[in-house]
Amino acid sequence: MHNQRVRIFVTGKVQGVFFRQSLKVMAKKNNVFGWVRNLKDGRVEAILEGDEEKVSMLIEWTHGGPANSRVEDVHIRNEKFNAEFSKFDVLY
Repeated sequence: MHNQRVRIFVTGKVQGVFFRQSLKVMAKKNNVFGWVRNLKDGRVEAILEGDEEKVSMLIEWTHGGPANSRVEDVHIRNEKFNAEFSKFDVLY
């Protein structure tokens, strides 16, 4: 089992469509930790830490998002895993 940490930026209609809350539910289900927040420019930013397979699954999910979202682009940046988080938060 390999752990992974990524920072992702999701562009499109991703605010006001329960994107953050849906990602939190998915993260909790898959034992992935970190946080998600809205950015002023309309994007959503998230840090995901956990098992590589589970993190990959969540990244895949962000390409579609919840029902009312319209994802145009997902930018993924790998970061050094450091087991910094013990839960998944929605930041405001």
